[in-house]
Amino acid sequence: MASGAPPTTPTDPPGQGAALPPDALLQALRRLLRPLVRLMMACGITFPVLVDALRRLFVDVAVNDLLTDSRARTDSRINLLTGVHRKEIKRLRSLPPDQAGPPPVVTLASLIVARWIGTPAYVGPDGQPLVLPRAVQAGGGPSFEELAQRVTSDVRPRAVLEDLIGHGAVSLEPDDMVRLNTRAFIPRPGGEEQLFYFARNLHDHVAAATANISAERPAFLDRSVHYDGLTKDQAEALRAFAREAAMRTLLDVNRRALEMLEEEAGDGADTERRRVNLGIYLFEDKDDAESRS
Repeated sequence: MASGAPPTTPTDPPGQGAALPPDALLQALRRLLRPLVRLMMACGITFPVLVDALRRLFVDVAVNDLLTDSRARTDSRINLLTGVHRKEIKRLRSLPPDQAGPPPVVTLASLIVARWIGTPAYVGPDGQPLVLPRAVQAGGGPSFEELAQRVTSDVRPRAVLEDLIGHGAVSLEPDDMVRLNTRAFIPRPGGEEQLFYFARNLHDHVAAATANISAERPAFLDRSVHYDGLTKDQAEALRAFAREAAMRTLLDVNRRALEMLEEEAGDGADTERRRVNLGIYLFEDKDDAESRS
């Protein structure tokens, strides 16, 4: 029998100060980590390697996230919080921090694509990104060179173009026109860029859900629509419909964000900077995999 659910918020806060039952949390974590464990095993990351990474992460979180008073960051206090041996804590605290910055191509390509699909001058009446002349035109008008110069003055437009062509984001047509190949920047499978988005997007989703569960701050958006009992054809049709609906939402949010940045640049405001990440995911599997996926 088919079943479904309207948009739900599985991680709405249980109430300020509500205690999380450790057994229930561990059960949820086992399911959460299952696809990650499959990925690690497929890539040759063994249990001892993961344990060492987790040991380092436990110490890092204790030092930088939980022990806000620097005077409390003693090896003994960290040992009590994490269960990691004091000898290991001393070694781990001496290691250099991870380099977590995005690869250059991620920053540059995402800015180019965001402006291309979100700025009225670069899209047609149907909302689709225009095919742009490569070079600036004598009579003015949009061009790839002009777009690249709006995004960065540190890299020549030709170098930007070659980089995007190499990553498959754009193609250079025979008439010296530049075509955006996708409606969003899609990194190469298994590449450095894809792994960056993999870590950032999953981190932000889990961080939002964790904040909602622990009621540390006002609830973040974390909703889903889920149905089972669908036929294969129904699932394919719903997947196609959901992709189109999701893309429309992301494009609308992208355009509004660009408008906000242009408005703020015009009035010269200098305020605290924040980042916002809206993600939409879609997953399909057999019904009988629900309990072990």
